Amino acid sequence: MTIDLPRVAMLGVGSMSGAVLQGLLAAGVTPGTVAVTTRSEASAAAHRASGLHATASETDPDANRAAVRGAGVVVLGVKPFGIVDLLDEVAADLEPGTVVVSVAVGVTCASMEAHVPTGVRVVRALPNTPIGVGLGVTGVSGGASADAEAVALAAHLFAVSGEVLEVPESQLDALSAVSGSGPAYVFLLVEQWQQAAQALGFTPEQAATMVQGTVRGAVELLARSGRTPADLRRAVTSPKGTTERAVAVLQEADLATTLEQAARAAIARAEELSRL
Repeated sequence: MTIDLPRVAMLGVGSMSGAVLQGLLAAGVTPGTVAVTTRSEASAAAHRASGLHATASETDPDANRAAVRGAGVVVLGVKPFGIVDLLDEVAADLEPGTVVVSVAVGVTCASMEAHVPTGVRVVRALPNTPIGVGLGVTGVSGGASADAEAVALAAHLFAVSGEVLEVPESQLDALSAVSGSGPAYVFLLVEQWQQAAQALGFTPEQAATMVQGTVRGAVELLARSGRTPADLRRAVTSPKGTTERAVAVLQEADLATTLEQAARAAIARAEELSRL
């Protein structure tokens, strides 16, 4: 994919926005085209060592405002409760046509649009952390201020590091509950599966090799085969065999309902955050 982006300002580099930054750099984005702001000077210094233009609000109170001047895309990487204050801080320095992209859960486009000048285009994007290794899944929704060009530009920012789904904003929290929170579900599965392997007498190292290798191989097989998960599951589940007996135990646990309940809990929390 051709990486053709305007100057990007990233205000705040938390776990999620940090993963986005890693993905951009891994995809070949020129570090000099990305301006980064952080709270601490130590963090800014670490980013400068990577070739980025990085400043810290700790030592430069004008850091955020300076970063957005001349930027075509501004990524808001602070916590949800800090989004509005950050927009109020930099609003006067946002140029007409700038695309402001928030990666914060629960902060609506409308709430952000109320704090930016006319002509600034607002987009929400909810990526997941595998974007840092080029395998992200990101949901993108444009606000009333965002035209097709703005949404496409925001989507391109994330598409260099994975898959992008453009969805209505009304679906964005649900998408995040599936793909945004999803890596945590997988990590929890791997964590507890390894514990089960250790309970069967394997060392932690052996358990990690077996479980993580199996997950990696199964996902790759699914991606390459072109077959459905159900088809592949049936192929390895011989009638009256050991896998059939094990799968029956998992099916009795009603994983589909449990996963739906987990997703709905995440959606409910996102709705709570939007009202704060």
